Amino acid sequence: MARFLHTRVRCSDLDKSIDWYCKHLGFKVISRTDKSPSGNHVAHLELPGNEHTFELTYSADYNLKVPEDLMHIAISVPDLLAFCDELEKNGIEIWPGDWRDTFPTGRKMAFIDDPDGYEIELLEDK
Repeated sequence: MARFLHTRVRCSDLDKSIDWYCKHLGFKVISRTDKSPSGNHVAHLELPGNEHTFELTYSADYNLKVPEDLMHIAISVPDLLAFCDELEKNGIEIWPGDWRDTFPTGRKMAFIDDPDGYEIELLEDK
């Protein structure tokens, strides 16, 4: 049986992206190399308790331009309001601006952008 192992995205600054994902979303670095077989700098991150990993890739000769709405990852959190309050304290913009009013009941969701502009969907998992 096939298994879904990881998702790779390119980033413009590997250290900045690693710090951002670890600090704000709770990822942990499980491996890192400064020279993959194709010459990239690569870091694999995981959210504790998950098998699927997130691969961040940097290459000095790659000009990264993330188109709007290219893709997103989704992360569940037990209490979306508390999680987003903490993100906002750390200067992270939550969107849409009226997300608290848009989802007053039922499954709550909000979005943030990583340092390169990749969208991250935050879902309340209750």
